[in-house]
Amino acid sequence: MKSFKTLVTAGLTTCSVVIIIPTLLVLPFHSHTDGRLVDQLQKKANQVAAANKDDNLSISVFRTKTQKIEKLPIEEYVLGVVASEMPAKFEPEALKAQSLSARTFIIKRLKEGKPLEEGGIVDDTVQFQVFQDRDDLKKRFGSNYEVNIAKIEKAVKATEGQILTYDGQPITASFFSSSNGYTENSEEYWSSSVPYLKSVPSPWDSIAPDYISTVAFSISDFENKLNVKINKSDIGKVTSRTQSKRVAKVMFGNKTLTGKEIREKLNLRSTDFTWERKGDEIIITTKGFGHGVGMSQYGANELAKQGKTYDEIVKYYYKGIAIQKLSKNEYEALGKL
Repeated sequence: MKSFKTLVTAGLTTCSVVIIIPTLLVLPFHSHTDGRLVDQLQKKANQVAAANKDDNLSISVFRTKTQKIEKLPIEEYVLGVVASEMPAKFEPEALKAQSLSARTFIIKRLKEGKPLEEGGIVDDTVQFQVFQDRDDLKKRFGSNYEVNIAKIEKAVKATEGQILTYDGQPITASFFSSSNGYTENSEEYWSSSVPYLKSVPSPWDSIAPDYISTVAFSISDFENKLNVKINKSDIGKVTSRTQSKRVAKVMFGNKTLTGKEIREKLNLRSTDFTWERKGDEIIITTKGFGHGVGMSQYGANELAKQGKTYDEIVKYYYKGIAIQKLSKNEYEALGKL
C-alpha cells in the first residue's frame, strides 16, 4: 500500500460569468436593436453559468505521462473514464451504467480521502480507473471522435450526479470486461464479503472478443514465475473451485497457490483457466477477461441490446443497491474534504 500525504481538492463555488462589452461597440447596436443584442449576450452568459454551477467539484488526477496533477470537473472526469473503459460502440444504456460505476468510484474515493503520494486523489491507470482527456481521445478515435464523444457525453449527461449506494453509502463499483458465464463473489477473489458483490449468471459474455484465449509458457518460465517445480507426470492439480467455477486453489507438489496468485504472476486474462504440457511448453487456456467481480461490461451491453435500462443493468449486477442523486449540499461537502 502506498503512503499518502497530499490531497488536492477544490470546493464547490457558484460560477458567474461577467461579459464586458466596450461602450463604443454597445451603443450603436443598442440604438438599432432596442437592447436585444445585449440581452442575448447576457442570456448566454447566464446559461453558461447555470451549466457550470453543479459541475465544478474538481477531481485531481495524477497524469502518468506528464507526471503532473490535472484538475477536472467531476462530470468531465467521468466522461474521460467512460470513454477509456468501455467501447464507444456499446449501447447507450450500457454507457450510462458505466457512467454510474465511474462516478460512484470517484465519489467513494473522495469520501475516503486517501490522496496519492504523487498528489491527486487518483491516477489515470487501471490501478484506479483509466482516464483519457479529450486530446487523448481525439488521437484514439480519429475521424470517429465527434460521433463517439457526442454519444458518450449524452450518456454521462443522462446520469449526471447519480451514484450507486448501499445503506446510503457509495458502493465499491467494481467492473470488468467479460465473465466465464458467472460473476464472482467478492470474498472469493478479494479478502472480504460484500453484500452487493455476489455471483450472478452472465451468459451473454461469451460473445466478447477472445472470450476463450490461449497463451504459451516455456517450462522454465512457468516454474520461475510461480516458484514451483513440475515434471511430466505432475504439472499441478486444481484442488478447489469458486462458486462461479473459477480456479480457487492449485497444488504443485506440497505447495498451494490460489487462482488469483497464478493469474497475477502469469498475467492471465482470468482465473477460469486450464493448462496442459506440450513438449517443452505449458499451454494455458482462459475464459473471460478480468477479475469477475461486479458488473460485466459485455454482459451490460448485451442486456442493453435486450431492452434493459441502465438502472435495471446496475441493479442486476450490484445486488440490493439504490441509485441516488447527489444534492448541491453533498457536492459542497465533498469539495471541502
